[in-house]
Amino acid sequence: MTGCCDPRGYEATFTPRFARRLARRYRRRGLDRLTAKVVRRCVDHGIEGATVLEIGGGVGELHLELLRRGAATATNLELVGTYERDAAELLAEAGMTGRVRRRLLDLAADPAAVEPADVVVLNRVVCCYPDLSGLLGAAAGRARRLLVLTYPRSNPFTRGLMAVENGVTALLGRPYRAFVRPPAEILAVLRAHGLEPAGSENGAIWCLTAATPVSAAAPRPA
Repeated sequence: MTGCCDPRGYEATFTPRFARRLARRYRRRGLDRLTAKVVRRCVDHGIEGATVLEIGGGVGELHLELLRRGAATATNLELVGTYERDAAELLAEAGMTGRVRRRLLDLAADPAAVEPADVVVLNRVVCCYPDLSGLLGAAAGRARRLLVLTYPRSNPFTRGLMAVENGVTALLGRPYRAFVRPPAEILAVLRAHGLEPAGSENGAIWCLTAATPVSAAAPRPA
């Protein structure tokens, strides 16, 4: 693994036990509210026959639901292998093993190693990676039709939550840190890589932003 991130920090935080809990929750309850919003946004834009690239999809519930709704294939990228066993089980249960490729790859370090996809998704990912421009820029460069990402709102409450989380992980001796980025910084990266925002939703804690290539973006209001 190359790039700015030490995989050991992620392995200590996103453990096999964490992965099992995510898979168990999905089997019992389906998608959480934020992930369901991402799926709806993708479907509303048009997912039939699309190729999907998900960065940091964990056990894969999001791209599984996109496949169920008409996407053709999906590729998932992870920094560590702690999700792979549970992800494989979910794929087998859904009968979709042959439609998903899972890879261990730092996209920011080697974006050319990944083929472009019609739809690129980063759900709760940019808050977990220290190099926003490197990761989001690489993701934007892979999106042919649509990119959807979610990230924490930049306000005193979420910054306080992240500060507490980072304090706990530091006390435990783990290198992993979480980040809250101003929306303007996120939008600037998207625009620098040829994407234009195509709608946002702001929740109490999380924001969702969709973006499309400039040639496909809807005209902006005057």
